Amino acid sequence: MFTPDYTNLEKSARNIEAPRMPLYEHIICDEMMEAVLDKKFADLIHGDFEDKKEYFRNYCEFFKRMGYDTVSFEQCIGPVMPGSGALGGHKEGVIQTREDFDKYPWAEIPGWYFERYAEDFRALAAVIPEGMKAIGGPGNGIFECVQDVVGYMNLCYISADDPDLYAALFAKVGETNLAIWERFLEEFGDLYCVCRFGDDLGYKSNTLLPHTDIIDNIIPQYRRIIEAVHRHGKPFLLHSCGCIFDIMEELIAAGIDAKHSNEDQIARFPVWVEKYGDRIGNFGGIDTDAVCRLSEPEMREYITDVVRQCRGHGGFAFGSGNSIPDYVPVEGYLNMNRIAREIRGDYK
Repeated sequence: MFTPDYTNLEKSARNIEAPRMPLYEHIICDEMMEAVLDKKFADLIHGDFEDKKEYFRNYCEFFKRMGYDTVSFEQCIGPVMPGSGALGGHKEGVIQTREDFDKYPWAEIPGWYFERYAEDFRALAAVIPEGMKAIGGPGNGIFECVQDVVGYMNLCYISADDPDLYAALFAKVGETNLAIWERFLEEFGDLYCVCRFGDDLGYKSNTLLPHTDIIDNIIPQYRRIIEAVHRHGKPFLLHSCGCIFDIMEELIAAGIDAKHSNEDQIARFPVWVEKYGDRIGNFGGIDTDAVCRLSEPEMREYITDVVRQCRGHGGFAFGSGNSIPDYVPVEGYLNMNRIAREIRGDYK
């Protein structure tokens, strides 16, 4: 029987090598959990409080059964922002002008966030197994929230046409998200051992905005949230996809304790560990594409090599370099999980 111990993952986030290599996934889709548990439960999250508790009993059972010390869980800010959907739904952004910005109901968003999601966090707290804590919090970072109500292309136009509005968007989203984080930490901080948000700043070869724009407009907002997390005694993990090497020094200076996401086309995971393992924890390991396509022997060779290179270089948690979405084959995920647990010695 696996006995979870959340301090393993917390140590890794603080860049301390844990006694037992923790496993970590940013997101595991409900479909994968249902397939592994052979049980349908995903729709219960939309029910009443008792339904939500039953949802989280199954959710936590999956993480415990698969050898995780923590439960990854977040609820995103974007969906409670009126008119959002430009980022994930390819809708036209609702903020295009200063007038749109000025009339937008920024002050209402924190209240709406907790009206929608507080019961979910309470339900998770009611059933989380002994020895486990959660990792996550309010999902979506500053850049993602701005994109969700403006749109990426329109944001680029605004950067040239109205620089003051461009800067104001990041500042206002930062102020709004900080208010959510401060209340979240007060009400649900005890449930979480590591706080995080995801904010994909890059793509395969560069950042999505000029480096100076990220440094001047986005990272200062990160710093305010990270400082709030640290005041509550929690380490902060940044999930960001893409080639962000050119801004890593500024991100580390802003206070991130650990970083997640890797893709082999950008750099294999040991490169991140070699570059930054003396200062921050590193979460990830195997490209999600490799989880989808490698045979068991190929995956074993891949994972064994990654773990060999990363041990002894600070905090390290192993898992996919991105997430486990619904297109990942169940067999591929199970192979990855089993191999990692065999390497650390707790899979029989």
